[in-house]
Amino acid sequence: MPVDPPPTIWEFPPPARFHPGDDLVATGADLEPGTILEAYRRGLFPMPIGGRRAPMAWFSPVRRGILRPRDLHVSRSLARSVRRFEIRVDTACAEVIDACADPTRPSGWIDDQIREAYLRLHALGWVHSVETWHDGRLVGGLYGVALGGLFAGESMYHHETDASKVALVGLARLLDDGHDRLIDTQWQTPHLASLGVGEVSRDEYLRLLTEVLPMPDLDIERFRRDLRTPGGASTVHETGDETGDDTVDDGVTDR
Repeated sequence: MPVDPPPTIWEFPPPARFHPGDDLVATGADLEPGTILEAYRRGLFPMPIGGRRAPMAWFSPVRRGILRPRDLHVSRSLARSVRRFEIRVDTACAEVIDACADPTRPSGWIDDQIREAYLRLHALGWVHSVETWHDGRLVGGLYGVALGGLFAGESMYHHETDASKVALVGLARLLDDGHDRLIDTQWQTPHLASLGVGEVSRDEYLRLLTEVLPMPDLDIERFRRDLRTPGGASTVHETGDETGDDTVDDGVTDR
């Protein structure tokens, strides 16, 4: 079970004060665990935009990318890739974050303060990594924040074709537990749309939060048990169509 940190000392602005045409809704505060969790509960997430000395930026996109696990598009080729890789959960969270933070990647945004903050949340049980392994090597994955029925995806990467998509399939199976959980991808991109990610307005996303946040927390151990069971959590259902190549992975949010 996740451990509750001390509450934040900061107060985020209410949605009524958000600019209707701007994804950036606040600056300042800190990256203490309680602050970050409160932000997600209010539909915000942090992203540095001006260097370590600049105030932290907090975003609540006007158009929010979301995915219901049941809506994930799994093509025939992706289903074959799922069978080729091994999916693990929370065995290499730091390594996944480090790979996502690789400064050579286009539009990289994860800095040392973000890395430290999310590893603290991982230690408390709020941040989870879904990893793709091949022949004993970590070749892809994603990480994000789990709050009730919400999984707020932060970033994903791949070192082998389809490795990040397979991690997303793993995440969808992790969330497929009888509750109508929600994956927040923050923004929709053509790559994510090909996998079934849709878009809702900011107001609709905030309404959805009122439905999913009260849900029970994820049962990670149940999923791990299923992974060890033939035909368990790694089983996927094909949609029959094909999606694009695994080429855009700078974040579940493509940011």
